[in-house]
Amino acid sequence: MITFGDIGGRVQDGAGRVGVLCDVIADYEDPADMPGERRRRPMAFLRPERGGREWLVPPESVVPVVRSADRPRVAPSLPPIG
Repeated sequence: MITFGDIGGRVQDGAGRVGVLCDVIADYEDPADMPGERRRRPMAFLRPERGGREWLVPPESVVPVVRSADRPRVAPSLPPIG
């Protein structure tokens, strides 16, 4: 799980993609959903480290990544946002 302190840092989503955490919105509504089908839900916004398309994932599927001397590894659990 991520915290607000992780915004701007490297993170990994549940699919194994590594990127930069841009923001977390607790009550995000997807504008692509039909107005009658929209529902508010927490959403994390990630972007590739070297540029590209931002992607959205549930924040509970995101963990911080800590860089070690030889390769990145996933950090231990931290207090959740919320």
